[in-house]
Amino acid sequence: MKNALLPAALPLLASLLLAAPTLAPTAALGQAAPVPVASNPVIKDKYTADPAALVHNGTVYLYTGHDEAPPRRDGYVMHEWLCYSSQDMVHWKEHASPLNVKAFAWAKDDAWASQVIERGGKFYWYAAVEHGSVPGKAIGVAVADSPTGPFRDARGSALITNNLTESPIMWDDIDPTVFVDDKGQAYLYWGNTNCYWAKLKSNMTELDGPINKVTTLPNFTEAPWVHKRGGWYYLSYAYQFPEKIAYAMSRSPEGPWEFKGLLNEVAGNSNTNHQAIIDFKGQSYFIYHNGSIPTDGGSFRRSVCIDYLYYNKDGTMKRVVMTTEGVKPAK
Repeated sequence: MKNALLPAALPLLASLLLAAPTLAPTAALGQAAPVPVASNPVIKDKYTADPAALVHNGTVYLYTGHDEAPPRRDGYVMHEWLCYSSQDMVHWKEHASPLNVKAFAWAKDDAWASQVIERGGKFYWYAAVEHGSVPGKAIGVAVADSPTGPFRDARGSALITNNLTESPIMWDDIDPTVFVDDKGQAYLYWGNTNCYWAKLKSNMTELDGPINKVTTLPNFTEAPWVHKRGGWYYLSYAYQFPEKIAYAMSRSPEGPWEFKGLLNEVAGNSNTNHQAIIDFKGQSYFIYHNGSIPTDGGSFRRSVCIDYLYYNKDGTMKRVVMTTEGVKPAK
């Protein structure tokens, strides 16, 4: 009789086993299972996007856009930029917003991607906005005596306007990044669908020559970022859509650029991908955004994350592993 009842009892036994809690090996030994420390995203009380970073006097300054779109609204709502600082890449201090679109009297709205760079004791902030009178996106320059501002318009007019470049779209003049080479020559890179570059004068507020294109970046979408390590220059950028990050290498900031491949994958549930790459206290870092904050994060409510970046012996970069744990405090 017992054997006859066994087949009928098997479904019940299976359901009980599935419902039982699964114990990790350490828990089976009477120890608590380790819980990963979730440091990504690094800013959790606001939505932050399009990160840029500056290392200055032993401190990292993180500059981000501020996604202010209400829950479940599809569209970018961005009026100001945010600033944070850290001495260890983990604990971040928020500063008062050092720059708002209203600082550019000629601009209409849209505090899009930006970057801050130091030169000659002053700090220059290059930012993409919507122009008030020239249709399309434009790039402005603000300046301050401190990395935390306050910043003011350095020109009283846009540095780059949509009528300077030839493109059928109105948003190709976005995502500025600036790099100063070892000889003191400054370069501005920017663009969407086309990657543009031009030299800057030493005052950092005027172009010094013609606008050029980088034509060897397959599937270039936007978000160029230039950095140098050893004898190599690296140009990373958003690739395809939804966006991954890819990169190219060169022996000169003017190219030619040789495409090397992908650097990271689509970041969470965000269609866009925007990176900053820095070295700090002997370690390389990859700073990006995703849409991971529940429940309203996404392509229009993004959050900045940080993970490690590693290089191969030949100078190429290894694929970035995006993690929930993030990075450990830098010492």
